[in-house]
Amino acid sequence: MERAVPAWQGEGRHRTNQLTMYWDSLFNIHSAVQAIVVLSLICALGLALGKLHVKGISLGIAFVFFIGIVAGHCGLTIDRDMLLFAESFGLTVFVYTLGLYVGPNFFGSLRHEGIELNLWGLGVILLGTAMTVVLGLLTSVGLSDMVGILCGATTNTPALGAAQQALEHLGLPSGSVALACAVTYPLGVVGVILAMMLMRRFFVKPADLMVRGNGAEDHTYVGQFRVVNPALDGKTIAAISMMTHRKFIMSRVWRDGNVIVPEADTVMNTGDNVLVVCNKEEVDAMELLFGEKVEKDWNRDQVDWNAIDSKVESRVIVLTKPVLNGKYLGQLQLRNTYGVNVSRVIRGDIKLLATDDLRLQYGDRLTVVGEPNDVEHVENFLGNAVRTLNEPNLGAIFFGMLLGLAIGTIPIDIPGMTIPVRLGIAGGPIVMGIVVGALGPRVHFISYMTRSAGLMLRKLGLSLYLACLGLDAGGQFFETIFRPEGLLWVGLGFLLTFLPILFVGIIALKTKKFDYGTICGILCGSMANPMALGYANDTLEGETASISYATVYPLGMFIRVVIAQVLVMFLA
Repeated sequence: MERAVPAWQGEGRHRTNQLTMYWDSLFNIHSAVQAIVVLSLICALGLALGKLHVKGISLGIAFVFFIGIVAGHCGLTIDRDMLLFAESFGLTVFVYTLGLYVGPNFFGSLRHEGIELNLWGLGVILLGTAMTVVLGLLTSVGLSDMVGILCGATTNTPALGAAQQALEHLGLPSGSVALACAVTYPLGVVGVILAMMLMRRFFVKPADLMVRGNGAEDHTYVGQFRVVNPALDGKTIAAISMMTHRKFIMSRVWRDGNVIVPEADTVMNTGDNVLVVCNKEEVDAMELLFGEKVEKDWNRDQVDWNAIDSKVESRVIVLTKPVLNGKYLGQLQLRNTYGVNVSRVIRGDIKLLATDDLRLQYGDRLTVVGEPNDVEHVENFLGNAVRTLNEPNLGAIFFGMLLGLAIGTIPIDIPGMTIPVRLGIAGGPIVMGIVVGALGPRVHFISYMTRSAGLMLRKLGLSLYLACLGLDAGGQFFETIFRPEGLLWVGLGFLLTFLPILFVGIIALKTKKFDYGTICGILCGSMANPMALGYANDTLEGETASISYATVYPLGMFIRVVIAQVLVMFLA
């Protein structure tokens, strides 16, 4: 005869069963909610650990990837389609918003240093490729497997896809290529970070950390000059500007203790003091033009411009009228219409000289100088609706990502290649983001977002991408590396990641051409490694790493896809 179960025991078992079912629904039973819970947990733990510093060193957002590997090893999984969606969406959001951010300065960087940056990135790629061939000959690993190891070591899945297609075209097995890529991928991600940490520890000097190049900077100089050049006496400002090819903006004229807001027909007299805004490299030319430079620092941050002259106001006005987006400053006729001068334009973190041929963008901050009533009228004309800037144009972001993904699927035929090359979900969106960020105002396309909104989207996208990568790799990672060939593959992959980065990085440092942030961006871009870029941005000041990354990344990724096919077709 069965014993009767006490009521309290039955109630306890019921609660335990309920708790088990609740736990399973959150973490074990595949569903949309379960996928969100698992990925949120991985991202939350990874980002929290990323704030820890050990002897001043932190892996930052890279911890998300490691937590994902641990979670996958412990048996956590999500639906395969959910995983692929979150991974692809996260990567697309990250690279597109990164392209948007660096776009306004991209072509300027490309004109000045772009070729050199890409040559350094090409050096990393070619050195890694040469090592792949040599190590394949020195070891028992077949060249097709070495290609998979190279793809994992350089974290380039589009190259893996191209290699697999080339192998299938030749009638050769391709399964081990994907496995070799999967095994070497985690250390491929980490190896770049370790190489940068080693470089910083033993080779980087304090001067190398100072931002040079295209980061946050001020291109302008504010100087006071006294008119002692007799050739200028009795000349209008318009006539003086015609006498030289130098570009400058005159914001104030002091004459006999009175202040004058200069206009094109204002006549200059000997002894006038003028406040001039010019490019930094033009300061000596301005001194030659006017005759005498007054030694007074007008470039410090603490200058109260409105306390200098009671009759003249200096106000920063934000351009928020969509109809003005993409127009040249000279087209607005602010001096003739309102009697004011625009001395500088602040775009992001960069201060630009307000010349007539400067193309304005939505969100630009214009420094307007003039009488208070006139400045008020200009404010109404330009918009200055700061609240609208805090609302990111999400429609433009999604539309841009759509175009970027469409570009990524376009097949590019290369002579001698049996399989076309595609930019993929990483290359297409970053190219489109750069194009929209740089050229959007020319077609009156508004893609502006605040710095904080852009940073949030980049971190959100990268966190999702890394969580999915780690979760996917963690399931078989530890058991695979302990297979006979697994440790050899991991070791070879680490060498292909670590040595080219370290070698090229040290040589680039020794040239003293670039700051350390720019070099990190080159290395991360040539290795198609957004996580390493995240680490660089977390540990370095300025945005030079992001700019050089975006400059190098598209071409680097394209070349790696081509090289993977070349290695298979000619050496397999």
